[in-house]
Amino acid sequence: MHIYIKNEGDDNFQEIDEIQDGCWIHIDEATPSDLNEVAKLTENEYTDLHDCLDKHELPRVERLNEKNVLIFTRHPTNQEAGLYTTTLGILLTPKYFITICPQKSHLVKNLLSQKTRFISTQKSKFLLFILLKITQEFTLQIKKIRANVLKKEKEMSSVESEDITALTINEENLSQYLSSLVPLRNVLEAITSGRYTLLYEKDQDLLEDLLNASIQSEDLCTINLRSIRGLRDSFQIIFTNQLNKTIKLLTSLTIILSIPTMVASLYGMNVALPFEKSAFAFAGIMIFTVFCSFIALILFQRKKWL
Repeated sequence: MHIYIKNEGDDNFQEIDEIQDGCWIHIDEATPSDLNEVAKLTENEYTDLHDCLDKHELPRVERLNEKNVLIFTRHPTNQEAGLYTTTLGILLTPKYFITICPQKSHLVKNLLSQKTRFISTQKSKFLLFILLKITQEFTLQIKKIRANVLKKEKEMSSVESEDITALTINEENLSQYLSSLVPLRNVLEAITSGRYTLLYEKDQDLLEDLLNASIQSEDLCTINLRSIRGLRDSFQIIFTNQLNKTIKLLTSLTIILSIPTMVASLYGMNVALPFEKSAFAFAGIMIFTVFCSFIALILFQRKKWL
């Protein structure tokens, strides 16, 4: 548990040792004991906060009582294989602004390193600031994935199995982003109504801009997902075409090499054979074999099997 405060004249949040009114309490890698402590501090039930430990909790907003509001959000992360977003719970109380994350939150670390104009007691502005940073983080990560996809499109002629694997990972990444952005938009719409927190006129305008930015990120994610699926289908077609060419090549070589094998097998039998007493039998058979193989080679080349 870390406790921060920011007063008028401060450029950044300052970490303090004791909890006081108007502070920001952040918990990284939260445990049940941490939630018990928060529940006692805010006069809530532990069961109301238990979902903050769920790494797969979807964004939503709920009012715990007349004073406290709990908002679940998600932001990009890469700390766990197969999980590309993580939960960030935001608890708004009359005295404190509390954030709870079941993993280490690099988003909070970035927030602490940035200069902000509001103070820690301005809970609505702080909430909108965090939601804005989450939306910006989603947009940034989506653009990075888009850049990787464009790079793969340029290298389509030399596609390898690793490229298919990378595309599959990117697709799963974007799918998780989209599954977080859609309910996040619902959260923003709920906050816009003003039922969960007091919003001033400037805050309302900022929230509407934030909602538009979230919708744009959602659309960008959807477009990139379509691009990845189309590119992956193209890769599969290329792989299938390459496989067909390889099969044709191997089939052609097998037939060409089988001609001398068949002739050698026939003349290796212990029976009476044509030209067996001729002094030029070996040369004649070799010339005939080479000629048949050459004819087969020309035939396969014309059919573009070779």
